[in-house]
Amino acid sequence: MEDIKIKEENKTIAEGDPSDDEDKKDIGKITSLKSLGPFIASRENSQNTVYLSDVPAVCKDKPCMLGVDEAGRGPVLGPMVYGISYCPLESKQALIDLGCADSKQLTEEKRDVIFNELNTLEYANSCVGWAVEIISPNVISTSMYRRAKCSLNEVSMESAMGLIQQAIDAGVNIAEVYVDTVGPPEKYQEKLLRRFPNFKITVAKKADSTYPIVSAASICAKVTRDHALKVWRFPEGLVIKDNAFGSGYPGDPVTKRFLTEHIDLVFGFPRLVRFSWSTAENALANKAYDMEFDEPDSEKPKYAGTKLTKFFKGTTKDGEVIREECRFFKQRHLSNVFEF
Repeated sequence: MEDIKIKEENKTIAEGDPSDDEDKKDIGKITSLKSLGPFIASRENSQNTVYLSDVPAVCKDKPCMLGVDEAGRGPVLGPMVYGISYCPLESKQALIDLGCADSKQLTEEKRDVIFNELNTLEYANSCVGWAVEIISPNVISTSMYRRAKCSLNEVSMESAMGLIQQAIDAGVNIAEVYVDTVGPPEKYQEKLLRRFPNFKITVAKKADSTYPIVSAASICAKVTRDHALKVWRFPEGLVIKDNAFGSGYPGDPVTKRFLTEHIDLVFGFPRLVRFSWSTAENALANKAYDMEFDEPDSEKPKYAGTKLTKFFKGTTKDGEVIREECRFFKQRHLSNVFEF
């Protein structure tokens, strides 16, 4: 019965009034689950989008804990989303009352309800703030392919540190930071401490199941990614019914079918696809046209100036130097004079 109730509540929250035309205008604020989709849909999905909630006044005055987590690191489709949440150290109970626990153990419907309550209930939004960065699949792939390669770990760490910095700039009084790790926890923690030496920083595996503040960040990230996929707009003109491309994970047969059925033989995949993933590369290799690119002209210029070695030529066995007269002197009918 509880699951049915959650689904009904979630449906009401997400659908809203059918007469609303919010998705066609630029939505500047996210105040509930209902406004999340229109906000994302109004942004360009080939670029990263950062959103910060209003900072509760209490978070500027009292020492706060801040949690960091991500969603969508592994999928071959869609964005990766980094999220942070923060609240005063003394307000941990608010997170527990919301139901912030290991987000992986929560259903999608339950996460939606928690996200909505986080933004609409006074006891929650008066002491808890959050922010997300939606990292475009296009940005992920171009970062990994550029000449100075940027790994997914580096993209992740830069996003996490960027969000922490934005919270600082917004006036959040941060005292403690808890992060779900990317790579070895020790190295990540050392990097964060170099950037933020005044904070107590804890980097740990499965931090979202240990620290409620990280769980809250994880919920914000996961809900944002889920709705980013639901409102995804294809600039390539594709029409995918109910965005039926599966979970986005490489092992999902629905996702695999989407990849094989939506290849442009010249231009490759739509922007939804992280084309730097081996799953996408393999699909392209089997179907797309082979492309050849002309190498730049490597011919040497016909005249590149006088070579230095020319001045060492023309010496006889006896050591006598026989050199061709310089063109400068020839053209001006000049000659060398040794005796006056």
